[in-house]
Amino acid sequence: MNKLSALIIGGGIGGLTSAIALGQRGFQTEVIEKDPEWSVYGVGIIQQANVVRAVAELGVIDDYIEAGYGYDFVEIYKPDGELAAKVPVTRLVEKYPGQMGIGRPALQKVLADRAKAEGAKIRLGVVVTELVDDEDGVPVKFSDGTGGRYDVVVGADGINSQIRDLLFPDARKPEFAGQAVWRYNLRRPKGLDNMRAFEGKMGVGLVPLSDDQVYMYLTTPEPDNPRYPREGLAKTMRDKLKEAPPGIAELVDQITDDDEVVYRPLTWHFLEGNWYKGRVMLVGDAAHGTTPHLGQGAGMAIEDSLVLAEELDRADSVADAFAVFQERRYERCKYIVDSSVAICMGQIGKGPLVNYPKATADMIAATSEPL
Repeated sequence: MNKLSALIIGGGIGGLTSAIALGQRGFQTEVIEKDPEWSVYGVGIIQQANVVRAVAELGVIDDYIEAGYGYDFVEIYKPDGELAAKVPVTRLVEKYPGQMGIGRPALQKVLADRAKAEGAKIRLGVVVTELVDDEDGVPVKFSDGTGGRYDVVVGADGINSQIRDLLFPDARKPEFAGQAVWRYNLRRPKGLDNMRAFEGKMGVGLVPLSDDQVYMYLTTPEPDNPRYPREGLAKTMRDKLKEAPPGIAELVDQITDDDEVVYRPLTWHFLEGNWYKGRVMLVGDAAHGTTPHLGQGAGMAIEDSLVLAEELDRADSVADAFAVFQERRYERCKYIVDSSVAICMGQIGKGPLVNYPKATADMIAATSEPL
């Protein structure tokens, strides 16, 4: 198929990796992002082995590795602090670590720099006001009064996707999971050189980000979906950790800055049926937003971008490319969403308690399979 023009809606991980993957294949790409500051919160993110492989395929592996911290094991502890399992992570890229922890701002910089280098035009503070698929292309109008016509549109605008609502107004809306996640960056303790996850109703873990920094995540039941005031948020997080297990309790006193606490209610969504309509395709959280219990939300978005670019590059038509893309991605992404939500439901007592070491090992095996 001739090289196409693509509008990518959303300047997050899925949008930027889509711009990179398409740009590398000669497509003309334009990325719009509604946030005029293009900000991301400053805590870290887990990047599994399949993500390391995907980043290598995107051609940014060295910058990516330099910006984060690699490791080859996930240690899983019981609620009392006893080591339950040490799960090895298979290296999918020779000479590179199996998994990574990386700060979100650092990851965005790596991806944004490469997207621009691949020719992506990026516009901030802009949203779509009108989008019409006329079969031969997609005329679009923007909030800044400009417009354009594109061969394809990629909706990478997150779990509360505007584009999904435009395409599928009757689709099921994202669902609150009954939990929230708290995140905070800390000084990396001596000897913490891989990810540590603790089982229990209060899921908590540590992910190294650099030689001197680690980030803590904490999932707590929040059945009424409260909104906590910014003032006092650090104390609230410390209070949630009053019964923290050994290995976590020693770090709680470092949580002192209200502005550094990132609190997010957890929602999830899986779009049943097609993720596309005409020449408009949804990727990442817009199609399959998951809870973070298996650390694969960003990974699924990055994989989406690679597969979409590959299929658009080799298919005879956009329709064929979209159909094969969804066939390749649907069950893999559904597995991640279903498995992650099952862990969440078990933690809050709305489902059977999941064997977390087994779920982690199963996920690592499943996502190590080729795309």
